[in-house]
Amino acid sequence: MATMLGQSDPANSPLGRMLLDEITPVVMVLRTPLIEEACLKNGLNLVELLTPFSSFNNIDVPVRTASDQPYRLQKFKLRLCYASDIRQPNLEVAKERLKEVITHAGEKDFSNLCSDPPRIEDVLSSPESQILPSWFQFFNKELVRSLSFSDHEAFDHPVACLLVVSTKDEQPLNRFVDLFNTNQLPSLLNDGVMDPKILKYYLLVHDNQDASSEKADKILTEMRSTFGSSDCRLLYINSSQDGSVEHKDNPWVPFKNNASFSQPLGCFLNIDDFSEMKDLMQDFSSKHIIPHMEQKIRVLNQQVSATRKGFRNQIKNLWWRKGKEDTPEASNGPMYTFSSIESQIRVLADYAFMLRDYELALSNYRLLSTDYKLDKALKRYAGVQEMMGLTYFLLDQSRKEAEYCMENAFNTYFKLGSSGQQNATRCGLWWVEMLKTRDQYKEAASVYFRLSGEEPLHSAVMLEQASYCYLFSKPPMLHKYGFHLVLSGDHYKKCDQIKHAIRTYRGALSVYQGTMWSYIKDHVHFHIGKWYAFLGMFDVAVPHMLEVLTCGHQSKTTQDLFLREFLQIVQQTGKKFDVFKLQLPAINIPSVKVIFEDNRTYASPAAASVRESLWQSLEEDVIPSLPTIRTNWLESQPKNISKNHKQSNLCVTGEAIKVDVEFKNPLQIPISISNVSLICELSVSSEETDSDANSSTSELQSDETSRKLIISREQASNNSFTLSEADFSLGGGERNMVQLTVTPRIEGILKVVGVRWKLSDCMVGFHNFESNIVKKKIAKGRRKAKHSPSDNMTFLVIKSLPKLEGSIHHLSEKVYAGDLRRLVLELRNQSEFPVKNVKMKISSPRFLNVGSREILNTEFPACLEKKTDPEQVHANHNKKSQTVFLFPEDTLIQGGTPFLWPLWLRAAVPGNIPLYITIYYEMGEISNHMRYRTLRMYHNLQVLPSLDLSFRISFCPSRLKEFLVRMDAVNKTTSESFQIHQLSSVGNQWEISLLQPVETMIPSELMAGQALSCFFKLKNVRKSTTPEDKTSLLAHREGSDVKLGSDGSNETLFDVCSSPLADFHICERMHQEGSHQEHPNSVDFILISRPSKENINTGLPDPPRLFSHHISRCKIDSTSPIWWLMEGPRTINHNFSASFCEVKLKITLYNSSDSSASIFIQSLDSNPSTGQSSDVMAGSSGNQAGWYDASLVNDIKVTTDVLGMKPGKPPSMDSVSQFIWSGSSSIKVEVEPMSAAEVPLQVCVFSPGTYDLSNYALHWNLLSSKHEGSHGKCPGSPFYLTVLESA
Repeated sequence: MATMLGQSDPANSPLGRMLLDEITPVVMVLRTPLIEEACLKNGLNLVELLTPFSSFNNIDVPVRTASDQPYRLQKFKLRLCYASDIRQPNLEVAKERLKEVITHAGEKDFSNLCSDPPRIEDVLSSPESQILPSWFQFFNKELVRSLSFSDHEAFDHPVACLLVVSTKDEQPLNRFVDLFNTNQLPSLLNDGVMDPKILKYYLLVHDNQDASSEKADKILTEMRSTFGSSDCRLLYINSSQDGSVEHKDNPWVPFKNNASFSQPLGCFLNIDDFSEMKDLMQDFSSKHIIPHMEQKIRVLNQQVSATRKGFRNQIKNLWWRKGKEDTPEASNGPMYTFSSIESQIRVLADYAFMLRDYELALSNYRLLSTDYKLDKALKRYAGVQEMMGLTYFLLDQSRKEAEYCMENAFNTYFKLGSSGQQNATRCGLWWVEMLKTRDQYKEAASVYFRLSGEEPLHSAVMLEQASYCYLFSKPPMLHKYGFHLVLSGDHYKKCDQIKHAIRTYRGALSVYQGTMWSYIKDHVHFHIGKWYAFLGMFDVAVPHMLEVLTCGHQSKTTQDLFLREFLQIVQQTGKKFDVFKLQLPAINIPSVKVIFEDNRTYASPAAASVRESLWQSLEEDVIPSLPTIRTNWLESQPKNISKNHKQSNLCVTGEAIKVDVEFKNPLQIPISISNVSLICELSVSSEETDSDANSSTSELQSDETSRKLIISREQASNNSFTLSEADFSLGGGERNMVQLTVTPRIEGILKVVGVRWKLSDCMVGFHNFESNIVKKKIAKGRRKAKHSPSDNMTFLVIKSLPKLEGSIHHLSEKVYAGDLRRLVLELRNQSEFPVKNVKMKISSPRFLNVGSREILNTEFPACLEKKTDPEQVHANHNKKSQTVFLFPEDTLIQGGTPFLWPLWLRAAVPGNIPLYITIYYEMGEISNHMRYRTLRMYHNLQVLPSLDLSFRISFCPSRLKEFLVRMDAVNKTTSESFQIHQLSSVGNQWEISLLQPVETMIPSELMAGQALSCFFKLKNVRKSTTPEDKTSLLAHREGSDVKLGSDGSNETLFDVCSSPLADFHICERMHQEGSHQEHPNSVDFILISRPSKENINTGLPDPPRLFSHHISRCKIDSTSPIWWLMEGPRTINHNFSASFCEVKLKITLYNSSDSSASIFIQSLDSNPSTGQSSDVMAGSSGNQAGWYDASLVNDIKVTTDVLGMKPGKPPSMDSVSQFIWSGSSSIKVEVEPMSAAEVPLQVCVFSPGTYDLSNYALHWNLLSSKHEGSHGKCPGSPFYLTVLESA
């Protein structure tokens, strides 16, 4: 914005108008008591009567001061003052006056403070005149006037004296003389500060209500003959006889200090009186005051020019003042009388300033500034600097010089301390207006801030004015605006100006509202609330206190203070407040979950929290897709349901709708919450007419709802529905998920609106659920419903239906891996209507299986022991493909009678295992809305590690179809001990047995952290089978068992081929590593153990416990499906002198695969030089014929790879081989699956010795199409033959 000085006259600026009002000629008024009596008939004194006519906007008087060039004066004003008022105001009285001004302004503006604070956008768009409080200008004027008639300034010195006498006074001429008696003159005139020789003007006042004007004319003639004709004047007043004159635009109202008038002002003054007074003041100003000031200026200018101007006079003045630099500084310096040259120069400059000759004024101010500075008269020096700055401003010259002078004056006043404080304030106010005229609002704000001193009320006003300067800056400095308003409000509060404090804080609130400045925002709201409460305006205080309740960022002490003050204010109101969206405690609306039961019911809250998609996938095979069974209730809704409720959720009378609401305490201090309940509305279901509905108005009723709704509490008392209530306390920062319920008792349309609670038993808070963000358990099977946001919390309540309740007995939350338990499923139906066609599906048959009803009456684990009955019942393996368990067709559940069914639990693997069970049942033709329901059950099983098992199977080198089994067991628990009871091999192809007595191999118990390794013998007893035999083999998996308990002779074995062990083993095979196909060379093991007796003997009733560990598909350490064994004599005595020795051998071949195998045996030349079998010999280096020492290996030895074990390299022999294979050099045979064949061999030995007959190779190839490309080659197994020379 361009500077105003370049566009308009500085005299028209706010500062220019202020100077016109405050720095104008003063007229001292002396009057008789009768004058005041006549004037008071109009409710005015004499000064008040004449003041409206003492200001001229267009006086148009020519003025010629020191120069010969005249100019015309347009605006002019006189200040009329009684002689008694021409004195320096009392400082305390002035402060009280200013306090009255502020208090009155606060009372006047407070009516607007009950509304909402303005938005900062609206503030910024409003003009400056609407934003600034109107009383600022009046306050600043009063502050300036508190410095009137200072002894170091001349513009307050009276220019003239107006002597006023009534025609009713006795001897009026003598009264005029007596009025100017020195005893009645101001002390400033008598003390020599002011020139007592001033212009006198004699005014005779005649009251037209007292007598005729003849006497007045006679007295006027005498006055003119005595005092001069031009200095006397007659004024007629009170020309209205009845005193009923009413002035439309009363000119005295702005000048009347007291706003309440006992009578109309000027009621006896008519239009003629107006003209008389106007002419009087016009004539007095233009013909007397202004000419007198002109003459005075010219005379003084001549004197000053003769004594002070010119080079010689300046040198003389400096010489005369030389040496004063060493004198100490003083506030006023030496005493200057009105006749001193310094005082004359000041009068000259001030007169020139008041007559708008600013050039003349500035030159004299400069001259005087040097003198006062040399005299160290600081106060006078500051006053001259102040006037220089104002003169520069009005001349529209040198902004820098103007601001320098004002800064210099301001600092000098402050340097004087308390004696200059008031003058510094006036200087600062003029300086501020100068800066504001030039749009330097930021600099003006800093001056206001410097003006705020120690006096709180004065500081409050200055800080508030500084805040508005920051607001009007370009760009607006909003943070500083708000901050200074807060500072101002604090100072107002210290002075008990509560209403002003509220006003400034409300202004600051418009800045901080909606920002992240939490601390200062809390400070503002809290104090506004406290101050409103102090004034008794509790209804307005409570909303502000509510804003600071959730002050989690504050310290614990501050939070406690805020809450305590809030509760105290609420209690003082004497009533309970209902607050919408009360923030204490905080409601986590997005986490609100609605759990209700339609055709889906839940056995526990945990089951209701499971994802709907998981239940749907589990129930796909349970819910039949028949025309008589509708898969979603919406298809069967009756036609008389209103279209508005077609999308409503479905619930059943008497069944609770549960809403999980999370409450959080955002504070660090505890709070008490009580009477927490849902807000619900229930309308009686009917056709489109609702006239018969029993209803009343709900306090939270939607405006667009035409149906009459019943208030939650009234309906609850009328048995329309039942609400649950909760009371709890929340510690600092604590969260609490509360489940609230509403149970409808009648059919109709139920709407869950929100939640209500009571805070500290004094304030009721409520919060509506925003339906579009509430998470609900309402998925409708295969239907993807699109609910409107307004209806997804609405329920269609239908009549009561049967409902199954389910539980599982003996199911622990924490078990060890392998734990096998018998559980009992209990189902109840409290309804008199039965349910039928009950089906069940379990998500994890590996962990949970359905038992047969007969075992309910047997003891556990005796029901698992092997029976001597040859007709042992084995597991039904075909049942595993049936994922849905059908209860007997005659099953009916009703009347609260428990229905029990056994279940088997086995903790297969460690971890957190979820178990999901869904039970389907039908209800017949009870309802058109539902034909079936499902009961969903969920349990989380924590399985801890117990025994860690591993098995390793190796060939027995000396026995065909016999193997060595190593079992490693480690107890992974931290406190449990186990007794190993039984090891079983599954299937009828294997037979397991002990290698040594149990007592030497198995400890009595396996302690926590203990490891165990033991060996067993495994024999393959499987014979060749037909395809039909394979089927029966899979169906009837018998096995062999080994008792491992130390007192095993007294314990029976458990049947691993019967349910449930066999069923669990089949599931285990499906989940453990390996192909799901049967592999003929794999072995399955089941280890059964029991907890140590020390663990059981705790004195507490505990059901028997059994552990089963299943290891499947343990393969033999071999990559070849062909097993073989060379048989023959090991030692022979022969007489080599007679002939060479022929030894007959045979190789027994066994095909362990399920396909026919072609086997090719190739005997190799023993001479390494021939190179006939280099490829084979490379694979079995060192297997060469010859005579050398060799140690025999044991027949039974645990090795990593039996076939890979080779003897050490024999000594090299270059001679001819000492034995050869005789007969056919290669033999080819075909062996059927799971069959054996014998191949004869013959070797010829030529000399005694020990020979390794492993120099042969075995090639195999499987002939089945599914094993196409499966072939291999194996080197011969070591076979040592010792031939001795016979005698």
